[in-house]
Amino acid sequence: MNFLTTRNDVLKKLDNFIENNLSEYTKLRNFDFGIQNRKNTSCLSPYVSHGTISEIEVINKVLKKHLFNKSEKFIQEILWRIYWKGWLELRPSVWDDYLISLKTCREKYKNEKKYLNAIEGNTNIQCFNDWVKELKETNYLHNHTRMWFASIWIFTLDLPWELGAEFFLKHLYDGDSASNTLGWRWVAGIQTPGKHYLASEWNIKKFTNNRYEKIKLNESAKPKISKKIYSISKSDFVSSEIADGKILLIFDNNLSFEFSDFKDKKFNKILLVNNNKSREISLSNKVIKFKESLLQDQLERLKNLSIDCEIIKIEDIKKYCNDVYALYPSVGENLDFINSKELKNIQFLYRKIDQFSWQYCNKGFFHFKNYIPKIIQNIS
Repeated sequence: MNFLTTRNDVLKKLDNFIENNLSEYTKLRNFDFGIQNRKNTSCLSPYVSHGTISEIEVINKVLKKHLFNKSEKFIQEILWRIYWKGWLELRPSVWDDYLISLKTCREKYKNEKKYLNAIEGNTNIQCFNDWVKELKETNYLHNHTRMWFASIWIFTLDLPWELGAEFFLKHLYDGDSASNTLGWRWVAGIQTPGKHYLASEWNIKKFTNNRYEKIKLNESAKPKISKKIYSISKSDFVSSEIADGKILLIFDNNLSFEFSDFKDKKFNKILLVNNNKSREISLSNKVIKFKESLLQDQLERLKNLSIDCEIIKIEDIKKYCNDVYALYPSVGENLDFINSKELKNIQFLYRKIDQFSWQYCNKGFFHFKNYIPKIIQNIS
């Protein structure tokens, strides 16, 4: 599996999927046929998560070729990421508490053999071992496989979900704080209290095309329990008024400025922000290089449009004392850096699709799903 890092290649990948594979998506999407056969999924998540292409672009391209009722499931999957982000934006302390708990888990399990065996793929569960290897080698896992992996980690290997979420973020090309953290919470049974996801032998056998057998799992585990209840603490996402001639910061989640809501604004300079060293969760070298390649592609595209721009380290944004704008980086490591340095001169600009969609993220996804036609109407 090869993840190319230019926007042109990504658009070709999207067009090919829409033309040749989308019609079978609903029927085949839950099958993991192995690394060499990913035609039943788009494999676009690494690019959507970095903003190399946007959810709007994907959905609009899909609807030019397919009716909504024929592509609804795929569109729902594209919008899951916006839902997770919106849910976390309304309750940012979930992320803060995760990082606090993660530190405790790291200290407790740093020499624990079952943890070390798990991250090395050295357990007595062959499918899990294979997925560890696949994750490290390809920096990607099928979505259904991620659910199995997390369930085995939590309920069969009896390891903290926090460490599993860290392991994913370290190695996944598409890792982001919202989808990853909340996805692991959901499997554990604390995102929707009392409702967990239990991997089963028959399900893994069926949806891997019988590639695995004799899978010994804990299929009767109870959900994990969290007494913490998170109320909505933020609901105002208003972009700052934009004055001409200012600097714009772009982080690694918005890497298609020339197609953004702000493409026609007159910024003095655009700074693409690279964050490799100021993270609470260290990324693998392959993920770092992937991000750097996507940043470089955005840089070259902007320069081709005669836009003054450069790539800077996140630590260097402290040098800019005057007011600067930033495409909102979302709850996660980049926003944590801004808040920790109290950089109050940074004024955020929010994507219109986020501003409109996040109001519907106050409850579960099935509530959000009811508003998808309205969201599509708003963005089209």
